[in-house]
Amino acid sequence: MTRYVACLLAVAALGFASRLNGAERPNVLIVMTDDQGLGDFSSTGNPVLKTPNLGKFAKESIRLTDFHVCPMCTPTRGQLMTGVDALRNGATSVTAGRSMLRPSVPTMPEMFAKAGYKTGIFGKWHLGDHYPHRPIDRGFQEAAYHLGWGMLHAAPEFDNPLIDGRYYHNGEPKHFKGHCTDFWFDSALAWMKDRKAKGEPFLCYLPTNAPHGPHVELEEYVKPYQGKKVPAAFFGMIAHVDKRFGDVEKFLTDSGLRDNTIVVFLTDNGGTAGVRVHNAGLRAGKTTYYDGGHRVPCWVRWPAGKLGMPGDIDTPTQVQDLLPTLLGLCGIEKPATAKFDGTSLVALLRGTEKLPDRMFVVQYSRDKVAKWDSCVVWDTWRLVKGEELYDIEKDRAQETNLAAKHPDLVAKMRDHYEKWWAGIEPTVDDYVPSAYLGSAKDPVVELTTSDWEGVYADNTGHVRTAIGGPTGSHWHVLVESPGNYEVTLRRWPQETGAALGAKYDADAKLSAVGGKVYAPPSKAFPTIAVGVVKVADQEASAKTAPTEQEVVVKVTLPAGKTTLKAWFRDAEGNDLCGAFFVYVRKVK
Repeated sequence: MTRYVACLLAVAALGFASRLNGAERPNVLIVMTDDQGLGDFSSTGNPVLKTPNLGKFAKESIRLTDFHVCPMCTPTRGQLMTGVDALRNGATSVTAGRSMLRPSVPTMPEMFAKAGYKTGIFGKWHLGDHYPHRPIDRGFQEAAYHLGWGMLHAAPEFDNPLIDGRYYHNGEPKHFKGHCTDFWFDSALAWMKDRKAKGEPFLCYLPTNAPHGPHVELEEYVKPYQGKKVPAAFFGMIAHVDKRFGDVEKFLTDSGLRDNTIVVFLTDNGGTAGVRVHNAGLRAGKTTYYDGGHRVPCWVRWPAGKLGMPGDIDTPTQVQDLLPTLLGLCGIEKPATAKFDGTSLVALLRGTEKLPDRMFVVQYSRDKVAKWDSCVVWDTWRLVKGEELYDIEKDRAQETNLAAKHPDLVAKMRDHYEKWWAGIEPTVDDYVPSAYLGSAKDPVVELTTSDWEGVYADNTGHVRTAIGGPTGSHWHVLVESPGNYEVTLRRWPQETGAALGAKYDADAKLSAVGGKVYAPPSKAFPTIAVGVVKVADQEASAKTAPTEQEVVVKVTLPAGKTTLKAWFRDAEGNDLCGAFFVYVRKVK
């Protein structure tokens, strides 16, 4: 009898595996918005903002109400893609040479692609702009995305507008018409429709750059919020996303994909422009280690997946849990090389088991990684920066520091952090090269200030005011192919056509689309006369003039990891400023 039962179980298991490996495998759609906090939804109590489609989806979903990401976007995205803590996977910051994943860490799209899924991304990547970090290098077979953290004000997208702007399709620059939010949603919908027609299971990642600033939005979405003493354009961007999310829901229903598609909605960090209107009772917002910085919505729905009933789950969970959870739900085997910091939530979502008691660490960086710059989460307790202790069940707003009353809890949570830090510290300053030079897969590499080591230069205001002092900082690169290289130095990006010594302002573009002018006036360097490059233990230079747009410096590079620094001097040999845009190509 025992052997008979074992046989039946084995046959059942094979049947389940075959269903997952065939046409019945669930599709996965992940929608993530940018800079939208827990309070920026009508369903979480916002008194002004209307998000009916997201509210309806939340009502139909399992809602992880104590869900944590990082307080800034790149670290959250890296943790989502790998299931690995930011300080371990390498992508700890939005800039400062710390926004790339370690190539050795396997990613979600790589795992799904290996299992036979079609994979696509439509929107914001922000985990590296060059080979081997582009989405097409990390497992996405179809990729429509922008560079850097966002459009118009990220250095790689210097004056690329949100309306009628530029995007990259599988690594090649192209242009779109209309608002970028519509473009991301339209592209994702068309791709999913094609997968449906071909009977192909898919992983669709739809990370919008909205509602991150600059808040440039169509009038139809902004008008309902004008005159109400609220951030009208910010709320308009969220309303636009909500409208398009409704279109996705209609497509899933009309196409017959709704029941067997796992849909996950989350945001990438805590609140920003909407915090002053409604913050769902949380303290602070983006960049902080209070709950307002990293506690966000995460809603999961899969009608055919035998999940529990829609409702709230208040168990502490984190974004690192999503990858192992999705692998489990889809019947995909974890690669031998993958080591997750997150844990599978399958049993929790199905209501069959509770999670074991655990602590986890929320931490990211800006320019440098600092010990104790963190939050330790344990049940209802939060240890902030190793010193402040809060019980968020009784004190959601984190107003009362209980560290002095509960030294035993503080000691336990500090001990957890110390052990975690011991595993992080040896590689915390092991920078991932931002680009591989001399690769046939990416023959011309544009380096920008966004990847300067140790400099928090995340927008065009930093470029305009010439952040970084007289020589700027350096990039970490890897020379894939030794040989002769041309390094082209520019003060302004190539597409502007601006001279080295001139001012350049894109305010006219902002005004043309109704955007707020964020950038300060640009700083000119009319005495630029020499371009200098320091790379692979050598220094080379070339003469130029402030009226030229660029200067080319020639160098011979050996293979391997190195740093590259480029800056400008005047005719007397005085250092002036870094070269904020540098183009590198191998000539032979």
